[in-house]
Amino acid sequence: MKRLFMAVIAAWAGGIAAASAIPADLILRDATVVDVAAGRLVTGQAVVTRGERILAVVDAKQLNRYKAKQTVSLQGRYLIPGLWDSHIHFGGGEALIEENRHLLPLYLAHGITTVRDCAGDLSDTVLQWRDEIAAKTLLGPTIFASGAKLEGYKPLWKGTQEVGTPAEVGQALDKLRKDRADFVKITENTMRAEIYLDALRQAKARGLPSSAHLHGAVTLDQAAEAGLGTLEHLNYLLRAATPKEAELTSQVAAGTLTARSAAEQSLATFDEATARAAFKRLASHGTAVVPTLSVIRITAYLDQDDHANDDYLKYIGPKLRQTYDWRVKRAALDGPDAIAYRHASYEKTARLLPLLAEAGVEIVAGTDAGFLNSFDYPGQALHDEMAVYVRSGLTPAQALRSAVVAGPRFLGKLDDYGALAEGKTADIVVLKANPLQDIAATRQIDAVVTRGRLLDRQHLDAMLAGVRDWVATQ
Repeated sequence: MKRLFMAVIAAWAGGIAAASAIPADLILRDATVVDVAAGRLVTGQAVVTRGERILAVVDAKQLNRYKAKQTVSLQGRYLIPGLWDSHIHFGGGEALIEENRHLLPLYLAHGITTVRDCAGDLSDTVLQWRDEIAAKTLLGPTIFASGAKLEGYKPLWKGTQEVGTPAEVGQALDKLRKDRADFVKITENTMRAEIYLDALRQAKARGLPSSAHLHGAVTLDQAAEAGLGTLEHLNYLLRAATPKEAELTSQVAAGTLTARSAAEQSLATFDEATARAAFKRLASHGTAVVPTLSVIRITAYLDQDDHANDDYLKYIGPKLRQTYDWRVKRAALDGPDAIAYRHASYEKTARLLPLLAEAGVEIVAGTDAGFLNSFDYPGQALHDEMAVYVRSGLTPAQALRSAVVAGPRFLGKLDDYGALAEGKTADIVVLKANPLQDIAATRQIDAVVTRGRLLDRQHLDAMLAGVRDWVATQ
């Protein structure tokens, strides 16, 4: 009788507990949580999600408070927030829309749950994809998009807003606001220096983050003081690493020196002390740098690796693959001196990376992946980029922060991204190894959670196979 009574009491208590349990969709338990911002591991916790958000990160002993639709035990695994590739490009014209659309699964399959599209010639399409992904009618990484970039008259690149007066700059920025662009991209091929600086100032005044190349007739200090948010491509910083920066910039502005000659002289007169001082000033202005080092290296060393046998080409559509040819053909025209210059420029550029970190400049991981940029493969490229960072002198923790924390910080999105914490977006990557010990661990992906949706390894492999099979039919 006593045993029966106790069983009834236990069942009653269990029923009360179940009735009062907090509903959840997913519990990831028994894994080690990586605190990316702090560069440390946290054991004994579980991540609980509901909808698109993280409901709680709790001690395993508290899990009886939650009743989830699905619970996954991940013993021996590591959890990191979703990765960000903060410099990619969708583009190549309307004929390549479907090939670009088939890049979306590649990002998710490689743990990249967010991308920053830095303009191409498919801006309207990309903005549409952004909204469809947000509405869950299209599966892909969250997209933050610049819309059409700002350039001068008769630009080299397609898909631009041509501006040549302050009024035209204002009108272009107003259009980006109307399109709900997340930031503005500014390039410098045909834009006058004074308009370039005005565009930075106007964007800052509107509260619109700016992302730009460095104009050949503008010093790094001038761009930073005007409000530059992120400088894209680390090799531009060679110009700030020489005592001759002001002189060379003035000559380019006067038309007495080409940008290529200025770059060659910058390399020849590199001075580490000058670079360190310049980078400290850059940090004081809050300007971040997106290195895109991996693609710079690929281009520099095309004489040693033509990438013809890259296995990843099976995921790249034939028309996108053709857009790679222009860089390959241009590199093939270089003689021994030009090839040696490419190598030297890359090696010196890579040397700048730890100097930036020591100066306190935010490093934001981005790859330049997409059309035009040869063998810079969407998805895989971010892991290559982080590996280059470590080879260049950063720690695995610094490289990981660049791909998890720095991107959302630039866009003012740290309330939603950058950590596994209550209230954050439920973007999570499950790894088989510790990325703080070896950055190559980010390639060992067991599962991905994108805005609360769990994609296990079988699902990720099926996504990759789907892209491969589709490309094979084109």
